[in-house]
Amino acid sequence: MRLKKAGPFRTFPTRLSLIMSDLFDQGLFLLNTLLELDRETEWIEFKKSNRDPSEIGQNISALSNSSFLHDQRRGYLVYGIDDVTHDIVGTEFYPRKETIGNEELENWLARLLDPRIDFEIQEYETDGKHVVIFVIDPARDRPIKFRGTAYIRIGTYTKKLADYPEKERKIWIKGERVSFEELTSLDNLYAEDAITCLDWDKYFRMLSRNAPDNSESILEQLADDELVVSEGSRYHITNLGAILFARDITRFPKLARKTVRVITYKGKNRTKTTREQEGRYGYAVGFEGIIDFINDKLPAREEIGRALREEIRVYPDIAIREVVANALIHQDFDIRGTGPMIEIFEDRIEVTNPGKPLVEPIRFIDHIPRSRNEKLAALMRRLKICEERGGGIDKVINAVELYQLPPPLFEEESEFVRVTLFGPRSLAKMNKREKIRACFQHCVLKYVSGEFMSNQSLRGRLQIDKKNYSTASRIISEAVSVGLLKEKDPSSSSKKLTQYVPFWA
Repeated sequence: MRLKKAGPFRTFPTRLSLIMSDLFDQGLFLLNTLLELDRETEWIEFKKSNRDPSEIGQNISALSNSSFLHDQRRGYLVYGIDDVTHDIVGTEFYPRKETIGNEELENWLARLLDPRIDFEIQEYETDGKHVVIFVIDPARDRPIKFRGTAYIRIGTYTKKLADYPEKERKIWIKGERVSFEELTSLDNLYAEDAITCLDWDKYFRMLSRNAPDNSESILEQLADDELVVSEGSRYHITNLGAILFARDITRFPKLARKTVRVITYKGKNRTKTTREQEGRYGYAVGFEGIIDFINDKLPAREEIGRALREEIRVYPDIAIREVVANALIHQDFDIRGTGPMIEIFEDRIEVTNPGKPLVEPIRFIDHIPRSRNEKLAALMRRLKICEERGGGIDKVINAVELYQLPPPLFEEESEFVRVTLFGPRSLAKMNKREKIRACFQHCVLKYVSGEFMSNQSLRGRLQIDKKNYSTASRIISEAVSVGLLKEKDPSSSSKKLTQYVPFWA
């Protein structure tokens, strides 16, 4: 068994084996490495002090596209360096202090890049001179545009990509083959440092495997799941490896804001926060801890059995696990500055993840999930963190019905998806929309289980007494009128025995 090589990417050194130590200035190592070049390249640009914001945005677009086209892991825009002699001359440009109107430069640039990519601003003082480095992720699935225009580096010049159609075509073709998970978070590590960054012991335990007794063999198996790649004697940790198995995700600057936040509130709104917890482990390493933390903050009730009192949770564990796991899996990692968030209120739990869904929320129950992070999703299923493809949301709805809870709410906003699980509430306290939603979800669950909803089955779901079947009939009629349900056999004359299917069936 051999390690998977780094594929088409050539690596530019940005890390040393002292990655986990605060005693070594990694930024100055990066700077010194860049200065060793005998000239600028199409993915590295040196500047003395030009701080025009539009030109910076164009350069970021160009360097991102060029680094991707030339199989580089990063592009670099460096201020305070003479572009001819490569002498350190210093700059008076302090990007974090710059504003465009009332907006910080960094946010302004990020907002005008499409699609949004991650770039990091590093600032250093060396020999009394100020140096700034923009570390820029390469494009991935399409060219990066700034203010609607894509740029490219031609030699040492920044040009409009549209003027070089053959290069634009190559980016589109290459983009089809590169995913977020394949990109790297830390590069050029020695073997002992790579395994220090990742909780490899947890990896082997979750897969019920015996761990090898040396770092090279451990990394071979991590490479089989594309958690690391090798290049010579050095190793690169992929985004997939970092986001799942990081011992401390804040050590991975590109992913540090993708940690899971859990916030608890007093009451039913966000007026008073009682606790906020932010995870620091990778998702696989910390998943059980997240679930335990959530459950500890949720209400429970006591039931008395024949001999002992038993604490019963108000929310089904499977529903919480699946909703949280789906938020981790289906998030859009290209959205900067935010990650999955779980908010616990007195009467509900809201789970939010960044990114627009690839499936309409109304079809979450029945549709085979589509994920922009397929490798992440597949490995999390192998690790038994979530259900097999297509079964998770079905199990959420089924568990909610068994617990006789109000129907979950699936919402799509401009840049995020929110799933809300509600605490116990009687039918009389549900509003009309909730009753219709409960009816629709029950109908879909029946249909995907090979059965059909009826007045009788809905009465069981909503705990409606048999003598009040007209209440169930009214809810069904309202669901039909808004186009969510239809009769399985429109020719049937008995409404009491009529069976129903979802609108898409």
